[in-house]
Amino acid sequence: MQTQELVVIAEYNSYLEAEMAKSIVASAGIYAEIRNEYMSTAYAVAIPPQLLVRTEDAEQALLLLKIHP
Repeated sequence: MQTQELVVIAEYNSYLEAEMAKSIVASAGIYAEIRNEYMSTAYAVAIPPQLLVRTEDAEQALLLLKIHP
């Protein structure tokens, strides 16, 4: 099985913002995950949550996030 490369497409000020963005992207059928999910709740200023998607889905995911800010 080949692993897909994930890229960071956005950083957020809070875990809640990252989770909402992940939901928007996932509703379009794009695999997404949040990096620093747990650390960002404890150290939000130092370690922001990041939204990751597969490299081939990055452009479409960014477009979705522009449409649904």
